[in-house]
Amino acid sequence: MSLKRRCEHVTEGTHEAGSGTLLNKIYTELYITEGQSEEVDTQHEVRQLERTSKKNIQDTPIKCQDIFKVLSEQQRHIRVVLTNGVAGVGKTFSVQKFSLDWAEGSENQDISLVLPLSCRELNLIRDEQHSLLSLLHVFHPTLQKIRAEDLTVWKLLFIFDGLDESRFSLGFNKHQVISDVTQVSSVGVLLVNLIQGNLLPSALIWITSRPAAAHQIPPSCVDRITEVRGFTDSQKEEYFRRRFSDEDLSKRIISHIKASRSLHIMCLIPVFCWITAIVLEDMMTRDQRGELPKTLTDLYSHFLRVQIKRKKQKYGGKQRPEELTEADKELLLKLGRLAFEHLEKGNIMFYSEDLERCGLDVSEVSVYSGVCTEIFKRESVIFQKSVYCFVHLSVQEFLAAVYMFHRYTRKDTAVINNENGHLDLFVRFLHGLSLESNQRILGGLLDQRRATQKPSRRGDIRGELSEIHCSALAYLLQMSEEVLDELNLLQYNTSEDGRRRLIPAVRNCRKAVLSHCSLSEISCDSLASALRSNPSHLRVLELSQNQLKDPGVKLLCGFLQDSLCELETLSLSRCSLSETSCDSVASALKSNRSHLRVLDLSYNTLQDSGVKRLCSGLESPNCKLERLRLINCSLSEFSCDSLALALRSNPSHLRELDLGGNSCRIQE
Repeated sequence: MSLKRRCEHVTEGTHEAGSGTLLNKIYTELYITEGQSEEVDTQHEVRQLERTSKKNIQDTPIKCQDIFKVLSEQQRHIRVVLTNGVAGVGKTFSVQKFSLDWAEGSENQDISLVLPLSCRELNLIRDEQHSLLSLLHVFHPTLQKIRAEDLTVWKLLFIFDGLDESRFSLGFNKHQVISDVTQVSSVGVLLVNLIQGNLLPSALIWITSRPAAAHQIPPSCVDRITEVRGFTDSQKEEYFRRRFSDEDLSKRIISHIKASRSLHIMCLIPVFCWITAIVLEDMMTRDQRGELPKTLTDLYSHFLRVQIKRKKQKYGGKQRPEELTEADKELLLKLGRLAFEHLEKGNIMFYSEDLERCGLDVSEVSVYSGVCTEIFKRESVIFQKSVYCFVHLSVQEFLAAVYMFHRYTRKDTAVINNENGHLDLFVRFLHGLSLESNQRILGGLLDQRRATQKPSRRGDIRGELSEIHCSALAYLLQMSEEVLDELNLLQYNTSEDGRRRLIPAVRNCRKAVLSHCSLSEISCDSLASALRSNPSHLRVLELSQNQLKDPGVKLLCGFLQDSLCELETLSLSRCSLSETSCDSVASALKSNRSHLRVLDLSYNTLQDSGVKRLCSGLESPNCKLERLRLINCSLSEFSCDSLALALRSNPSHLRELDLGGNSCRIQE
């Protein structure tokens, strides 16, 4: 009964009294898969969404209620489950739904006791010593009378929600071994012993985490990995239909989201659906003359204005609801400072002392509940100590960008000392805030004294493009409705790593010139991933004078055989290729999916044996190649026989063959 009371009501973004909604009324099924997508912890979380925006036929869907069930004969007993997912994707909602279904008697009734423990709350006692038994007494007061022997005979499920938010260390290699539930130690040591099975070996363990923190749990300790992918396209629509009783309004909102690629992708995340719903409902239900938001910065700017208006309507005032007062500006910039300073540190949780350091009065924050409680929610935890956090990581990044842009326009330089991929969205917001349309939305919050010095599409906000600027620019180019005629990486004033970060933009251009960019086989993996997009616009790819080598070419030739790839011209001259690469190229030429018409393999040491392998592709009836360049490839007269045979067998397409710089002659 206690757990049911805890879980049956939820709050979306706000923890104001009386704002709770029945979970079962709004809960929309999430798309959860068994296993983990590739590279989930190497990119900014929002950049991962595009890779997961399309349902992969190889994914194995799994229902939240079934994560501890053995689903095939190959699987053994499932004791420890690790669930990954980006911020706001629905991990905590999944925990709450699982717990509520158990408490109501509808699912997993073989479990004696479900024990949710938030890592955010466990942080408050990270410096204290507890036994597992006393820990349960503290966080679940209804279990005060539970005995140690009960824990050893019951089937228990411990849920540690939000491992990424933990501030206690997990030392799996060297730690105190504990097997008694009354033995006292630190929170981290208790958790490690539970996961390893030293403590209550029959207990089930469920851990949720954002991808970047999941590595703290050794793979050998985990029986099943699942990933919360968020909403599928149909689930997005279901969310908005369930949220609005007005069917016409929900249809208009769904239609607008579908029309914007960036909004549609971001709506994989339930929290982002909530932000989108707030803004579009406000704009569609009043006299709306302006254009509806189509970009992230545009949407978040409107979101901020909606919160300001709600605060004015709640507390009254002489000014119009949309008007931004000096007090509003001051408060929002203080929140922006808090967001910016803690974004650099990687902090997503704050305490009252953190607020005070930024000039924020805790009571003042609560008065501005229309702004701060929606954007900036307060977690009530044990001992009634308040923990604050932004409703979503992206909101923190947006306010941080507002704060930094404000300082920039006032010629007060704000420096990012530790630039890394996890600041990408923050920089995208910076670029977006340079647009006059977004400056108008935010009114006087952004001082426009230097706003005319806005960054161009190539991004000149701080001279030479930094790595995170390149990531931001790549994002902007990908999201653009306009397809670029040509993307030439040498035109950008940046480092080699910066140019590599621009590679994903290849998916939204017709011609990509990536020559002399110090690309390696690792870059080929990134490039191949970018080219498996739908629709595929790329027709010409220039990769000459890069150290791609044979493994890199093998990766690239894999995408040439993809049904989505429509590449027609490929240059791989001076790419340090050997005869081995010819096998990969030949396989691509044999594929009936290949659209390749022009191929340049010049200035690579292919030798006669390589050309012989290449000719197996030229002989294929599927080969559509019209122009082939093999200049200076260390060929002799032996290559002539192979090429002549290939030309006889399939003479209908090849129109141009360049063998300059080789010791060979093709006879009539």
